[in-house]
Amino acid sequence: METIAEIGHLKKSFGKNDVLKDINLKVEKGENLVVFGKSGCGKSVLIKCLVGLIEPDDGKVILFGKDISSLNEEELDSLRKKIGFLFQSAALYDSMTVRENLEFSLRDSKAKSQEEIDALVIEALKNVGLEEAIDKMPSELSGGMKKRVGLARTLILKPEIILYDEPTTGLDPITSKEISLLILDVQKKYNAASIIITHDKECARITANYIIVIKEGMVFAEGTFNEVSESNDEWISAFFK
Repeated sequence: METIAEIGHLKKSFGKNDVLKDINLKVEKGENLVVFGKSGCGKSVLIKCLVGLIEPDDGKVILFGKDISSLNEEELDSLRKKIGFLFQSAALYDSMTVRENLEFSLRDSKAKSQEEIDALVIEALKNVGLEEAIDKMPSELSGGMKKRVGLARTLILKPEIILYDEPTTGLDPITSKEISLLILDVQKKYNAASIIITHDKECARITANYIIVIKEGMVFAEGTFNEVSESNDEWISAFFK
C-alpha cells in the first residue's frame, strides 16, 4: 500500500508543557486513522505539526514521501494543496452563500470556466446531500449542515488526504452519526486517506480502520476499534465505557 503520511518520534513542548512526547503513526492510501484521546491531550497540535503549521522540537514528518522539514515555503504550500481540512467549526464565510463559499475554495485552481466551477460546486454538494442549500447563507444552516458544507468545500479540491478536527463536536447524537457515516461514504467514494481527530467513541467506532489513543503525550494504545475498546487496561476501559 501507498503510505500517505508518517510521523516518527514526534515531540513538541510549549515552555515547560510537554504536549507531545513520542508520537508515531502511519496512514495508508484509502485508510481512516482515528487519533483518539481526551480534550487537551495534544491531538490538534499533532495535526498542526503534520501540515507544517507548528514546527516540532524533534522527530520526523513525512507527507507524500517528502520530509516536510526539508521543504521551503513554496514547496510546502504545493504539498498542502493535496490536503483537505474539515475544521471543528466548519469555518464558513458568514457573508457568502454556500455556493460562494465553495467557489472561493477554487480561486487558486488553474483557470476554469464558470460552467466547470458550477459543475464542481453542484457535485460536491450532492456528495454531502445538500444541493438544495446552494444559495443559503451559513446563518440559515444547522450545525450539521455547516459541517456538510465544510466537507463539500474540502472535497471540491479532490484532496489525497483529509484531516478531520473533531468533526462531531457540538452536534446531537443523531447528527453526529450522520456526519460519521458521511466520512465513511467519502472514504469509499474518493479512496482518500483520512486522519480523524476525535474524543467521540461512536465516531471512532463507525469511521476507524485503525486507532491510536494518546495519553500524556504518547501513544498509549493502538489497534482496531474492537481491539482497543476491549482492552483490559483500567484507563482505556473507563475511557471507552
